[in-house]
Amino acid sequence: MSTAKHIVMALAWFSASVPSYAADFSDPTWPCVQRKVEDLSLGLMWPHQIDDTPVAETPTLQSEINEIAGLLALRRIELDELQPQLAAFATRHGGDPAVLGLVFQRTFDTLAKRRKRILSGIGEFSLKQIDLAEKIDLARAEMDQALTTEQPDYDKVDALEEQLDWDQLIYSDRQRSITYLCETPQIIERRLFAISQMLQQLASDQG
Repeated sequence: MSTAKHIVMALAWFSASVPSYAADFSDPTWPCVQRKVEDLSLGLMWPHQIDDTPVAETPTLQSEINEIAGLLALRRIELDELQPQLAAFATRHGGDPAVLGLVFQRTFDTLAKRRKRILSGIGEFSLKQIDLAEKIDLARAEMDQALTTEQPDYDKVDALEEQLDWDQLIYSDRQRSITYLCETPQIIERRLFAISQMLQQLASDQG
């Protein structure tokens, strides 16, 4: 079976295995529909035990592993583009699951840390939106109050309205980016599952 087919099967399995969740509005730092999963599990993606001994004993191998793992972690590079390099690497090392497992571990560590930073960024983004929404509500209340006085200060009302329009524009623009922000952690997860399947298939082909 081709690598592309294995990746498709892996993504289908991943999609089927993850249930749909309604948004949990009890956490103000998480605006996404998807359930918030703080940490990924390497053991759920890689079925073999990983031993660092080969790397510790062979600096050249460590350099090779770090290089190939660095390429796999770059999301701008499609996995199909890396297939020839991965196949050549696997052939050089006889499809050793221990070596390929180390490649996956390095890739996993890099992408899991990156995903963690993204989760933190989403939390900060959400809190900023909450603060801005409160600022907008206060400005509306202040403007309504200013208009109900016997002699309204129209210069003040105009200034409040201008600031309100600006804040609402910023809030709306930010809201449009939430979908992309929320999808990014899942994109990383799917890439890791696909990488795991590719490496396991290379181990099977070469073994």
